Amino acid sequence: MEFYKLVEVMKKLRGPDGCPWDKEQTLETLKKTLLEETYEVLEVMEEKNHEELKGELGDLLLQIVFQSEIMEEKKYFSIDDVCREITEKLIRRHPHIFGDIEVKDSEEVLTNWEEIKKLEKAHKHRESVLDGIPKALPPLEKAYKIQSKIKKFEIEPSNIQESLNRIDSLYEDFKKNINENNEEKIKNKYGEILFAMTNFAKLSNFDASEELRKVIKEFEKNFREKEMYINKNKRGE
Repeated sequence: MEFYKLVEVMKKLRGPDGCPWDKEQTLETLKKTLLEETYEVLEVMEEKNHEELKGELGDLLLQIVFQSEIMEEKKYFSIDDVCREITEKLIRRHPHIFGDIEVKDSEEVLTNWEEIKKLEKAHKHRESVLDGIPKALPPLEKAYKIQSKIKKFEIEPSNIQESLNRIDSLYEDFKKNINENNEEKIKNKYGEILFAMTNFAKLSNFDASEELRKVIKEFEKNFREKEMYINKNKRGE
């Protein structure tokens, strides 16, 4: 199997006669690489470049195998343990597939998923629904995750009109703070507007970060075209 061939290659790279660079790596040094590989996967996913996606997924898989090998050397766990744990988790959290539970839609699947998660050893220490949200998540993704987690508490607007009313109110306050030249309140209200806009995205069933990425990508494309046109004019072409 190709997967285990990859594992053997990594063991050789980390072995006594292996690559000096690979042998020097630690979990700490691999953090940046893992993040970069993840964003490269996202980039080719957006471009719908299936051939490049194959390669980028391989690079991402390498990071998982790499870290697992380091942990096996330290006698914590192996790649087999990683695979076994996620397989058991998938079976455990899908009782409607591997058990006798019935569900009517995907929302009920997610509800069951969260309830099952609470019973698992790794999650029993959690006291808040916000526990478990990665601290390192980019702010927009984290805001969306929080909005999703607190949905049942009805703290934030629960429908589109309420969300729009919240955004309008915050925007009026924002303009007032600008007129008053209150720098701290301007920045604070700006953040509140972004958080409220994320709530609107959640209620509208689209990913705020994904839509922002699309706009940025289109902006970059248009800017590069204009930049090329300007540079050609400067050269007299």
